[in-house]
Amino acid sequence: MAGVAGGNDFQWCFSQVKGAIDEDVAEADIISTVEFNHSGELLATGDKGGRVVIFQHEQECKNRPNLRGEYNVYSTFQSHEPEFDYLKSLEIEEKINKIRWLPQQNSAHFLLSTNDKTIKLWKIGERDKRAEGYNLKDEDGRLRDPFRITSLRVPVLMPMDLMVEASPRRVFANAHTYHINSISVNSDHQTYLSADDLRINLWHLEITDRSFNIVDIKPANMEELTEVITAAECHPNQCNVFVYSSSKGTIRLCDMRTAALCDRHTKFFEEPEDPSSRSFFSEIISSISDVKFSHSGRYMMTRDYLSVKVWDLNMENRPVETYQVHEYLRSKLCSLYENDCIFDKFECCWNGSDSAIMTGSYNNFFRMFDRNTRKDITLEASRESSKPRATLKPRKVSTGGKRKKDEISVDSLDFNKKILHTAWHPKENVIAVAATNNLYTFQDKIN
Repeated sequence: MAGVAGGNDFQWCFSQVKGAIDEDVAEADIISTVEFNHSGELLATGDKGGRVVIFQHEQECKNRPNLRGEYNVYSTFQSHEPEFDYLKSLEIEEKINKIRWLPQQNSAHFLLSTNDKTIKLWKIGERDKRAEGYNLKDEDGRLRDPFRITSLRVPVLMPMDLMVEASPRRVFANAHTYHINSISVNSDHQTYLSADDLRINLWHLEITDRSFNIVDIKPANMEELTEVITAAECHPNQCNVFVYSSSKGTIRLCDMRTAALCDRHTKFFEEPEDPSSRSFFSEIISSISDVKFSHSGRYMMTRDYLSVKVWDLNMENRPVETYQVHEYLRSKLCSLYENDCIFDKFECCWNGSDSAIMTGSYNNFFRMFDRNTRKDITLEASRESSKPRATLKPRKVSTGGKRKKDEISVDSLDFNKKILHTAWHPKENVIAVAATNNLYTFQDKIN
């Protein structure tokens, strides 16, 4: 994965952009989650309108061998609808908070999608044959008169145009009082966990009417509440281990073998705060917005407002790597607090070999860090560089003084354009970046 910083071996180039160009973006069209499946063949997005759009990787063209196949729409379906909680007089948004793919077991694909309250298991399958020659009904579906049936027919399967069907197989509801922020499929492929602000539940994929509460941090008196759960994830190969992060910048690793209720953590990861840098905003910017295990299971990565940290699971007192995402915003925290941007929840992701990490920033910038060379690069998801195979130019932000050519001033950054959701293909150098209502894909330039 060398070459994150645009080295000699390869550069990042534009592949595709999906979504309308309109200046006035409908709230329902804003992408709220992006996720590749385990093979990278499918790429799913969820939006604030409750829709899930799945893109399929097309095979590369023979006459253009250096162009990898594109992702084209495979299936679109309405996953969640707006609801109303009459007991609490609350509207429940249809916005898709998270999508998680299940490992493929047969020709069909399965995914979990969730809004604030309800998790659904969807089956996405193909159908290219239909049964014809029924005894009790005509070809147009009308029932036949039983007295006119004089012979027995054996129905036959006839070819038809390929149809992709999305059908809900399970609905997991009524288990969360607060808003669901995470779902994570366990490595046993039978269970998954769901987390809200104060509780984490463990579900079996076959059982919808009950779940086990495995973490509950709700105090007896809500006035004593000091922190909330911000993200949770299962370990990639130990089905008894999971982690959850908090708004205080700490991460707790729990082992389900120790007790049924994992209120007592097994490991506690926290970096001591430098007293000299403490300010009014310290607690807000230390809140962790995302936590992800590496594919190997040895490390985990956390994203707070200004940085990405990589932790070794064997060392709890400090991270082994810290990468500054947009340190130049430290002087702008006051205005970011006033416009609520300081509460934005940026996600982060690993590449397939755990050698590089990616996360988003403002002005439609996204950052990549090479863990081996410690090089980093800032790239931009923009329609201006959306010509096929156009190489992405590294962007630099001027932090004061004289601005060099090609640099952009901190004061001219657009905080309404933000990259919150990114995904990296599990096997190749292909990335997906959600910028408001547009989905960009980029790939390495094969020379």
